[in-house]
Amino acid sequence: MTQNFAFTDTSENLSSVLQKLINRLSGKTITLRELMEAIGEQGLLLMCAIASLPFLIPVSIPGVSTVFGAAIIMISLAIILNRLPWLPKRILDKEMETARLVPALQKGVNIVSKLDRFIRPRLPAITTGLVMNRVNGLAIMAAGILLMMPLGFIPFSNTLPGVAILLFSAGMIQRDGATVLGGYLFLCLTVVYFAALAYAAFWAGQGISNSLTGA
Repeated sequence: MTQNFAFTDTSENLSSVLQKLINRLSGKTITLRELMEAIGEQGLLLMCAIASLPFLIPVSIPGVSTVFGAAIIMISLAIILNRLPWLPKRILDKEMETARLVPALQKGVNIVSKLDRFIRPRLPAITTGLVMNRVNGLAIMAAGILLMMPLGFIPFSNTLPGVAILLFSAGMIQRDGATVLGGYLFLCLTVVYFAALAYAAFWAGQGISNSLTGA
């Protein structure tokens, strides 16, 4: 089955749509399955936007990175293949605490509301067509993989790919090629940042090794 990945109503601000969904969340816990059911037919890209929100703030919520990261990767694969995604039952039914998740989502929406004034349809070549959908889907997948890396204790290791995913999703939803380009910028910044961390870790390890061996 194919899926149209464009958001059908670009006249409503993304933050307003996200706020309506958050207002519908209730109960002590929520699963990814329930969250996707709440989204309904509004689109997979909207799910990506929601999944990126908790990572826009420097607060780690246990279990969220794995669940939302896996969802982002599978949704990006669905975008690349132009098919509805399959997600394992273990990921779909993993419970997350609503009391901790909703405030993080709300803070993310507050950030999105500040971006709304800049998002508008432009540079259509970057957001239309099967080829660009697949290219952008690959970029979302790359950001999702970086998001899932176990580095949440390091500042900005989740925030940078989270911002990239949000910009990709928002830009594709509202046909804003400039916002999508912003997503590529943050993806590049994430890669550079992670490379710098790896470089620093390597030389720190070399220093420790040399001190132990007396070299």
